[in-house]
This record gives sequence, C-alpha cells and structure tokens, in this order.
Amino acid sequence: MSKLGNLGARLHHGEVGYDFVKNRKIWYGISILITITAIVGLAVRGLHMGIEFQGGAVFTTPKNMSVSVATAEEYAEDASGHDAIVQKLGDGSMRIQVAGIDTNTSDRIKNTLAEDLEVDAEQINAELVGPSWGEQIANKAWQGLGIFLILVVIYLALAFEWRMALAAFVALIHDITITVGIYALVGFEVTPGTVIGLLTILGYSLYDTVVVFDSLKEQTRDIGKQTRWTYSEIANRSINSTLVRSVNTTVVALLPVGGLLFIGGGVLGAGMLNDISLSLFVGLAAGAYSSIFIATPLVADLKEREPAMRSLKKRVLARRLQTAAAGESPDARVSDEDYEDDSDDDSDDAAPAVVGPRDQQASRGRGRPSGKRR
Repeated sequence: MSKLGNLGARLHHGEVGYDFVKNRKIWYGISILITITAIVGLAVRGLHMGIEFQGGAVFTTPKNMSVSVATAEEYAEDASGHDAIVQKLGDGSMRIQVAGIDTNTSDRIKNTLAEDLEVDAEQINAELVGPSWGEQIANKAWQGLGIFLILVVIYLALAFEWRMALAAFVALIHDITITVGIYALVGFEVTPGTVIGLLTILGYSLYDTVVVFDSLKEQTRDIGKQTRWTYSEIANRSINSTLVRSVNTTVVALLPVGGLLFIGGGVLGAGMLNDISLSLFVGLAAGAYSSIFIATPLVADLKEREPAMRSLKKRVLARRLQTAAAGESPDARVSDEDYEDDSDDDSDDAAPAVVGPRDQQASRGRGRPSGKRR
C-alpha cells in the first residue's frame, strides 16, 4: 500500500489525525480575513463585465496579422475612445472587443481600424452585441442560484438536520464571495462562461461537505447513549476519516482546470479560457477548504450549544477523570468497534473511557474496576 493510502487508512480508523475542530477559531479568522479582502476588492475595483453584459461591438481581423496585441489595443482605443480588449486567436487573427458603442460608431471604428492595420475594411468582420442578452443571462443565473440554495437547504435539513443545512449554506456563500472577490482583484473579464463556472463550483463544494456530513451522521447515531466522545470529537474524526478522499477529489479536479488557466490562458495566450477556468480553480479550492475548515466545525459549534450535548460533554469529562483516578492512562482510548450502546453507563459507578490511539487498546483492561466489560 502506498504511503498516501496507508495514511488514509490510519486517518479513517482514528489512529492518527489533526484536531480541526479544536483550532476552528484560527480557520474562522483566516476565512473572515480572506472574505473581507474579497469584499473590499469587489467594492473598490468592481467586476470587469464582458461585452455580453455591457453591449458593444466585436471586430475580427484577417488571419496572420503582423501587428502585436498591444499595438492593436492602442489602435482600437484611439479609434473608439473606449477601453478595448484584444485577443490573439490561433489562426493569427485578432478579436477586438469595444463595449458601449452603437451601429454608427461601429462603422466608423471599423474603417479607422482598417486604416491603422493596413487592411481592407471589408476584411474586418464587425458584430454588434446588445446588452439585453447578457442581462437576461445574469438574471437567469441569479434565479438559478437562488433556487439552488433553497433546494440545498431544504434537502440538507431533511436528510441531516437544520444545523448542517445552515453550515453548508454559510460554506457556499463563503465560496461564492471569495471567487467573485478574486475575480475583481485579478481584473479578469466576466463573461457567460464565468457565470457557468461559478454555478458549477457550488456542486463540487456541496459534494465535499455532504461526504463529511454523512460520515458525521453515522458516527453520531445514538451519541447520547455513550460517555466516551463529545460531539466535537466525533466531528473531528469524521473530517479526518474523509480527509484523503476530499484532498484526492479536489486535486484531480484542479489539475485539468489549472492546465486551462496557467498553460492555456497564461503560456499559450488563449485568454478566452481565463473567464471560466479562474472561477473553477478558485471555487474548487475554496470549496475543499470550506468543507473541512468551515462547515463541519460550524456544525460542531452549533451542536455543542444544545443542552443534551453540553450534558454529554460533562459526562465524558467526568468519566475521564474517573478513569485517571482509577489508574488508567488519560490518553487511553477506544476503537470504532467499542462504540456501542452505553445507556447503562450513566450511573455513578460507570467505568470511564476516552478517545485515543488504537495501539493503547490492549491496556484498557488494566486498572479497570471490576464488573462487566464496556
């Protein structure tokens, strides 16, 4: 078995692990800092909306143009008086976008560009784009996002509980805010592809979260009938047991998206790939982060406020003190097989047990008060 596979097995069985829930305030602070930065970037710089949302004209030059992108961009801005976006296509032609112009202005810009680029005006293809089409896409996207979030909250509330639904909702908003904020800071153009990418990442983010929640639901079944683990400890076990799976799925998804963003858009200059690949790349990374560091710790926070969970925590701590007084190691813990119905352990003379490494299980019998095995 590979080292990663061996680590995954040990994490799943609780032999090793990192206490994500205990350090949740650190993760909350990091998320708040990133979110504030994203919001500030969005407020200061704003989103660079594509021509599909603003309206304007798209000019396509002949193939094998010898003019550089920077020069063509300068020509277009001088001719139109507006900011222009120039992209070099694979066949050597150029795609020049100028927002906020009408038909008459488009004809004038086309003729001026033909003179500057030293080509026949008939060789430049001009296409007008109305802002109503992009506005319809944006409205439909917002409607789809709202319906998606409502259905997600309802489903999670029915399949799990309202606290998990609330935590998943917070994680999704966290992912959307960070992705949109980074778009504003980077200055990439927002196109319909961006909207598609933004909606796509929500499914990935929700998948990772539901995987952890499902494990947590199974491990907390009849949690009140035992006095070995608190809810937060079981939540932390759930994160660790699914950690390798979450990391693997995220890395596998990020590799092709990263190829589109850094190689296709960066090295090869296919700028049209940036709009969708950036939203996918940032969203996938943020989704994996939020499912591990935000959603599950937040569920644990909410559950630990319940009277039943507070009472359970007191019983667990009392049992551990009794274990230490009886001579057992305070780090002695039980395995998954020992997680059973302990409803009769609530009596005052119940033998305590705590959570810890599997290799200490053999010593649990030493120092245990006489009586039936628990």
